[in-house]
Amino acid sequence: MSTASFSTPLIGRDSEFARLSGVLERARGGEARAVLVAGDAGVGKTRVLDEVAGRAGADGMTVLTGHCVDLGDVGLPYLPFTEVLGVLAGDGRFSGLLDAHPLVGRLLGGGTDAVGDRLRLFEGIAGLLADLSDIAPVLLVLEDLHWADQSSRDLLRFLLSRGILQRSASGAPTHRIAVFASYRADDLHRRHPLRPLLAELVRLPAVERLELRPMADAEVAELVRAVQEQPLPDTTVRRIVERAEGNAFYAEELVAATDTEAGGVPSGLADVLLIRFEQLSDTAQQVLRTAAVAGRRVEHDLLRDAVGIPEEELESALREAVGRQLLAPGDGDTYAFRHALAREAVYADLLPGERGRLHGTFARLLTGRGRPDETAAERAHHYRESHDLAEALAASLEAAAHAHGVGAPAEELRHLEAALDLWPAVEPAARPSGEGTHRVTLTLRASAAAAHAGESHRAVSLTRSALAGVGQDADAELAARVRYTLAGNLLGVDSLTAAFAYSSEALALIPAEPPSRTWVWAAATHVLAARQVGENETALRVAREALRTAERLQVTDARADLLISLAGLEGGGRRTPEGRERLREARELARSSGNAPVEMRALFNLAVGCFESGDLQGCLPWLAEGLDRARRAGLLSSPYPLEMRYLQLLVLYTLGRWDECLTAAETDADVLPAAGGYTVGPALYVMLARGDFEGAERARALLRGPFDWLGMLVAGIALTDAAALRGDAEAAVERMRSTVAALTDDAGRLPDATVRLAALALSAVSDRAVELRLAGDEAGAGRWVDTATELVEAARTAAVRGEDATPQGPEGMAWLARAEAEWTRAVTGPDVDAWAKAMAAFDYGDEYERARCRLRHAEALLVAQDRAAAASEARAARETAARLGATPLLERVDALVRRGRLAETAADRSSPLTTREQEVLRLLAVGRSNRQIGEELYITGKTASVHVSNILAKLGAASRTEAVAIAYRQGLITREETVG
Repeated sequence: MSTASFSTPLIGRDSEFARLSGVLERARGGEARAVLVAGDAGVGKTRVLDEVAGRAGADGMTVLTGHCVDLGDVGLPYLPFTEVLGVLAGDGRFSGLLDAHPLVGRLLGGGTDAVGDRLRLFEGIAGLLADLSDIAPVLLVLEDLHWADQSSRDLLRFLLSRGILQRSASGAPTHRIAVFASYRADDLHRRHPLRPLLAELVRLPAVERLELRPMADAEVAELVRAVQEQPLPDTTVRRIVERAEGNAFYAEELVAATDTEAGGVPSGLADVLLIRFEQLSDTAQQVLRTAAVAGRRVEHDLLRDAVGIPEEELESALREAVGRQLLAPGDGDTYAFRHALAREAVYADLLPGERGRLHGTFARLLTGRGRPDETAAERAHHYRESHDLAEALAASLEAAAHAHGVGAPAEELRHLEAALDLWPAVEPAARPSGEGTHRVTLTLRASAAAAHAGESHRAVSLTRSALAGVGQDADAELAARVRYTLAGNLLGVDSLTAAFAYSSEALALIPAEPPSRTWVWAAATHVLAARQVGENETALRVAREALRTAERLQVTDARADLLISLAGLEGGGRRTPEGRERLREARELARSSGNAPVEMRALFNLAVGCFESGDLQGCLPWLAEGLDRARRAGLLSSPYPLEMRYLQLLVLYTLGRWDECLTAAETDADVLPAAGGYTVGPALYVMLARGDFEGAERARALLRGPFDWLGMLVAGIALTDAAALRGDAEAAVERMRSTVAALTDDAGRLPDATVRLAALALSAVSDRAVELRLAGDEAGAGRWVDTATELVEAARTAAVRGEDATPQGPEGMAWLARAEAEWTRAVTGPDVDAWAKAMAAFDYGDEYERARCRLRHAEALLVAQDRAAAASEARAARETAARLGATPLLERVDALVRRGRLAETAADRSSPLTTREQEVLRLLAVGRSNRQIGEELYITGKTASVHVSNILAKLGAASRTEAVAIAYRQGLITREETVG
């Protein structure tokens, strides 16, 4: 009855596991049910069933498992049931039950010959299972029904249609039994004997079907990393994911085979996959070998020309391959292997010379078919495999250019890296010539593609490789271009000091006169780097000079880029109308020049300008335009679109449009790079605010892998707030400190987010200080006051920037006001004015934080004995928390209302009920009868009845239950009062 033990967690089957668990729960309640679990070979049926069975056993169910086995024409009758009975016979706890069903016991010794009456046997097994379920709920698992013998199929039909799932005459459940039976859907050909049984069973009301579909790519990647003890390179993981196509078994086999030759298939699996292939005719085998060289899918005409046999023979061979379920006809007169690994097994079986010859054939055939750019990638592959490396190099460059033209940076990167690998193997005279075909320039193109694909660290690595390839006698402009490109990529991974050093070198390599396009872009990059390291005067001086040169040379996109930089350097920055007007001009210039990355930088800065000035609604259209532009350009994974995505979610979160925020977080999520994980940050903030601490675990995952500034920021905010919500002041302070330390730049400047992080941590710190002071522990409270002072000083320092002490925008100043109010609360107790100021500061649009401050304000008013105002503030905070679904905040408001008896005050001010009716209402809410109400309030039951009638009339309720519901909605009673 034991189930298999797995060292890796069940991955990607949450909905299926939940559904099966629900069936078990109903079975435990006496509702017998069955589930037929379908799925292709290797998709994970056994893994899911073993996980469910393990949980069922741990919950006290009796778990029985029987397996069907492929024995060809020699079938053993009742094999899975015999296995189950053997387990029961070996367990002394069930000997009495087996003795009570002697006919069943005889099955163990002699098979069907020992049992003359099949109906009595079937009834005996059904009775045995029913008796077992009287002792404890039973889970019967039957695996691989596609191999079941006829007797086992007949017994299963009986059990599900007339036996253990049968209900009583009244329709009431009778047995605490669940049956889970699995089968391979891909093995069921049209005449398979299991097909009619399945069609019959699924029509039964207590039987349902569950199909396990292939796993998503992200789930397969998680599985690959889970089953491999040593970390695998990302490229290896991606290749395994591509080849496994959602099949868990294949993925695990491929992981086990990672030490074999590149492209190889595990030999054992290959042998299994080749069995059906070797049953084909010689002609069909040749057709499949040729199709395997073409790839997973091949057009009919192309296959015919490559095989070189008459049409009639080809069609006959294809019909044979389709009948054996090796090929499947597809759209557009094509054929595809049913699974990629079947194709790989056939491909691996080819002789080396045969393989190379066929690849050469396909390469030549493709050269004359369709548009050259559309076939370039296939031609590059076939030429490379046929060892024609010069043609492979040329085709790889064509494919890269095509990918660039259609906005596919990831594919462009792959083709350029392939070209770089081929470059040294091709004779110089045979290499393509022309602009952009120098190895260094190819490497720069690859680094740009990597950056656009969201692979920032790969972009840095490629640019460093280009720098290593620049010799002492290299052209000065090329040397400068490599350096300013490296500087730009280093900014993308927050290596600011190194970026400034390389941009300085680039600018020093070429003179400003005579003016050149290269100098303009070197200067534009230097402006960005200088600003990041605090060299604002240098940035401003170089930007103004470069803008004049860009205008003179009519380098429109560089001019746009410099205008964006100047919008943040001059005057009041991008928050001002002047700054935003300059950004609009930059957007138009970038659009007219066709430079999508600069256009998106302009749109991002326009959005940020609105956000920083408190115009949250005005921020959203710029973000929508920017993301749409990125989507059309195929650049959603590049830096600025990722930041726009985060900002869009942040605005929706801040405006209290939380459901929209969660929905937007799912949009395009499947195409984002790993480096874009931080973009879902505001959705994690929503989860935490609603009491779902899974958001904290997802935030913690952002800290894995290479350092990412924004990932660290999002994780810091989420984990600091999570600790504060749990009341863990130590953890909140530690997380705030470690995050600020990680985000502080080389010059020692604190990140702007220090203000928010400090305020979040201070909320837990002030709670702790207040608790200790109330308990009389002044020394303990004093220690937390010291911590509070440290945190508020950090917030004050970060709230102003630069030598002119420019304050942050409305958001930053609101967080500072909250930090100050929390600090005051820790030092001297709740302060009405401080919290009124904090509450007003969040008026720019942050509803949730305003409500959190409103709760603190209500607390301060209560301490100040202004109960009416405290009740009003508590009610307003409660309305916001209820509308947002912010359960933790709602509970804290209700606790304050209950502790301060603010409901009474609220009733005195606005309730239609008298004080006595309010008291009666509270007792109604906890289910008291009229007599019990009278006893508790020292009035007669008749008087209590009159008060109840008055309450129903005043609230317009038809019943006591409806009156309580109306009173709850109107805030006349709190949640705690409805449950006593």
